[in-house]
Amino acid sequence: MHNDFLRPSLSLLVLVLAFGLSACMPRQLLVNGAADALTVQGQAEEEDIGLAREASAFYLKLSESLLRQTPGHLALAESVASGFTQYAYAFVATDAERMMNTDAKAAHQLNERARRLYLRAHRHAMSALARSNPGLMASLAKPSATQHVLLQPDQLGVAFWAAASWGAYIALSKDDPDAVADLPLAVRLAESVWRTSPSFGQGAAASLMGNFEAARPGGSMTKAAAYFDEAIQAGGGKNPGPLVAKAEAIAQPTGDRTAFEALLQKALSVSAKRYDLTSQIMRQRAQWLLDSVDDLF
Repeated sequence: MHNDFLRPSLSLLVLVLAFGLSACMPRQLLVNGAADALTVQGQAEEEDIGLAREASAFYLKLSESLLRQTPGHLALAESVASGFTQYAYAFVATDAERMMNTDAKAAHQLNERARRLYLRAHRHAMSALARSNPGLMASLAKPSATQHVLLQPDQLGVAFWAAASWGAYIALSKDDPDAVADLPLAVRLAESVWRTSPSFGQGAAASLMGNFEAARPGGSMTKAAAYFDEAIQAGGGKNPGPLVAKAEAIAQPTGDRTAFEALLQKALSVSAKRYDLTSQIMRQRAQWLLDSVDDLF
């Protein structure tokens, strides 16, 4: 997965300051230039979770502000959507899970915040995607959507994060019938990404399909497991994300403690050799789940 929890570089700040200093340059040119620079900066790696958490709020607000001025900038929309989604997951929803047994009220408030952040990510992604693919929503509404939604290479990232944030929002909106009713659309969008590029994001698309398949009514655990195995293979067995996802979506619901622990131990092993932020977050989650295993089974 892309890693977007980052602090702006000095060059980026200089470029942003140019908004107020370069009256001779067209404003939109400056906005586009800043958006491009911010997107490139968003691909850098930050391995310190604490530093990422502290810096991400500023980065996300700056990115979002620029996106509102360049709503058709697909790469920036992808960065914003992924940033809000990952921030909500790593720093809000995860905190809610950890305090659920000790402070249910605070956990509920955090989940509500995470839900709003997921929706914010989804709206940014879908807005940019709809601009570049005007018939998208009409195509998604068709039962055979995966045969009709054609995604271009530069749309895959923003489409992936639109689907991922949509699924996360729905998962926290089970009391909202309108939100839950959109689940088939989210699944179709995710499947369009996966069909277009099965190995997208080193298995991220296949892993997302596994999560949707395991969670949707009438879903097949066998099919979901196959998606996760595909994701693990796409990442060369070195991506901890699909391992943790398979443990939570397959092993835990089916009561297979042995497989649950084995998958998480494998995730710890592979993440120890990767210093990108996403891997470190997955490593932290895998360790927390292992520490909680007696409560989970």
